[in-house]
Amino acid sequence: MLRLTTLLLTLALTLPAMAAEGLITLNSRYDAAEIQQRLLTAVERAGMNVIATVDHAGAANTAGLELAPTRLVIFGNPEIGTQLMQCRRSVAIDLPMKMLVWEEEGSTRIGYNAPQYLADRHRISGCEAVLEKVGVALDKLARQASGN
Repeated sequence: MLRLTTLLLTLALTLPAMAAEGLITLNSRYDAAEIQQRLLTAVERAGMNVIATVDHAGAANTAGLELAPTRLVIFGNPEIGTQLMQCRRSVAIDLPMKMLVWEEEGSTRIGYNAPQYLADRHRISGCEAVLEKVGVALDKLARQASGN
């Protein structure tokens, strides 16, 4: 019984989870700043372009408000993004890709839009290979950044 409990706990901590509709999240032992740096490194090593980073907590602070660390990394690969837009132009509203890193309730998380969510949202069909490629790439980046 202890082995089963340990296995289930391990899976819960390492497998992606859907936190909100269409959002895949991973927990991490690192803080938000470390995850962001690890993500930036992983994106660059994968040959993708970092478009921008947004420090929502920093922006809140300039407005005199408090927000736990919340960082958005926007990145992309025009070769893949273009293929998605060729499938359905409206997906451009969700491109370039992005990952959110945040601290909440004593945990640090990294999350991204599930490719199937994008496919459903934009009624993309006939582009399963591109969506699969996107999903594999996003999963790999999130795992490298989170240490999972």
